[in-house]
Parts: sequence; structure tokens; C-alpha cells
Amino acid sequence: MTYALADSWTMTRRELARWARQPIAVVVNLVFPVMMLLMFGYLVGGGRGVSGDYVDYLIPGMLALTMAFGLEGTMVAVTRDLDKGVVDRFRSLPMTNGAVLVGRSAADMLQSALGLAVLIAVGYTLGWRAHGGPGAFLGAVGLLLLLRFAMLWIGIFLALVAGKPELVQAVQILVWPVGFLSNAFATPQAMPGWLGTVVQWNPMSQTATAVRDLFGGPGGESGHVWAAIAWPLALLAVFSPLAVGRFARLSR
Repeated sequence: MTYALADSWTMTRRELARWARQPIAVVVNLVFPVMMLLMFGYLVGGGRGVSGDYVDYLIPGMLALTMAFGLEGTMVAVTRDLDKGVVDRFRSLPMTNGAVLVGRSAADMLQSALGLAVLIAVGYTLGWRAHGGPGAFLGAVGLLLLLRFAMLWIGIFLALVAGKPELVQAVQILVWPVGFLSNAFATPQAMPGWLGTVVQWNPMSQTATAVRDLFGGPGGESGHVWAAIAWPLALLAVFSPLAVGRFARLSR
């Protein structure tokens, strides 16, 4: 376990070193969710079926949406290392199997936490407030990061399957339906029956609903916290072993 943690931390520092060499990419990843928030909040509008202030409904949805989006950076980084033979070099070293993937996900989680903090700060600037207390606030943040962690491992697995950076865009398109077929912008009750059912079963909708409840805003429903925990854990149980197994078979 000690060697595994040391190897994973080494790979995490490698990914963090890229931030210093590519600051523009980091800034873009932080600014894009803010642009989405402002666009849907003040340009596109929406909020069908929402009772109360739409900003109070929208911002928790945008926080959940941000955790589901932005996987292309992870996927491009993984496929670039594959394409350039960097992963083969790492696999030839006395390194714990999967440390490269753990380091990649750990670095991305740090960036995701930073992006989440920026978006929350923008929300407070726009007048949004969390009314559920400090414990509920931290619980909501924990649910958001858990969703992000699960989505990262899905992205890592898909990147290992794609293998080349030019194929990432095609695979990334699969993420968009997950994000927009959710209750991030409108309530399922305001949608056609079949569509509302799909939206309600979306894991991102479960997280968004639970987060709204913990923040004490409109659209929150008690009882969704367990679903918001179970869905990401189920996704992790499926895709993290698939990703590690795929990584182990790369050079065979």
C-alpha cells in the first residue's frame, strides 16, 4: 500500500506540473462553467416548473452539471500519453499497476474542487445563498465531488478504449446527453412524461436534487441523498476496475 500511494503521488505531481506549463488550459476549464451559468441564468433563461428564485434552482444544477462535464481534458491527456508511448514507458518501470490512472484522477479532482469553489463564489456574487447550514453545505460539496470522481473514471476508461486524441471528440459527445437530459435547468414535471422519467433516473439529476435539498433551495427533495451516493459508487464499482484492467492489458 505504501508503494502504491507513493507511486500514485508521483503521478499526481506529474499531472500538477502540467498546470504550470499550460496555465491557459486551466483558466479555460475554470471560466467555461461560469460562462454556462451566466448564459443559462441571464440569456437563455428557462426554469419551467420552478417555484421560487430561478437562480437558487439553477446554481445547484450547474454545480452538478460541471461535475459531469469537462472530461475532455482528462481524456485527451490519457490518449496523448498513450499515443506518444509515455504509458508504455511508465509500464516498463517498477511502478504499481494503476498508479498512472490514480495520479491522473487525483490531479483532476484537485482541479475540479478548485472549479467548484470558483463557481460557488460566482453564485454568491449573483445573490445565491446556501440555507442548509455548514454541515449540509459540506455534504452537498461531498456529493458533487463524488459524482465527479465517478465521471472521471468513466472518462479514463473511455480514453483507454479510444486510444487516440482525435477519437476523444467523438466519445465526448456521449457525455452531453447525460448533462442536458437532467433537471439542471428545468423540473422533470414540466417535461413530457417519458422524458421526465428519463431525467429523473439520470444520476446527475439525483445529485442535483439532493444538493438542492442540502442547500435549502427550490427543487430539493429529501430522500435523494442515498441515491446520489449509490449511483456514483455503482459507476465507480463498474468503471474503475474496467479502466485498471484495460490499462494492464495495453501492452499484451
